[in-house]
Amino acid sequence: MQNKNRIEVIKMGNQFRGLKEEIEICRDKMVRLASETSLNNKQVIETSQRLDHLLNQLTEK
Repeated sequence: MQNKNRIEVIKMGNQFRGLKEEIEICRDKMVRLASETSLNNKQVIETSQRLDHLLNQLTEK
């Protein structure tokens, strides 16, 4: 049983790292788009909303 718990902890750690990486990629994309266009650009807003969603997922874990 203890081995199963250890595997679950490892899986959660991998998911956490993957989520953090996805957040950084999304944040970089949003900043790049905003600097190339404007804060009111549709792509910037959509990327910002995606980033919000990812950050909410992170805080739920």
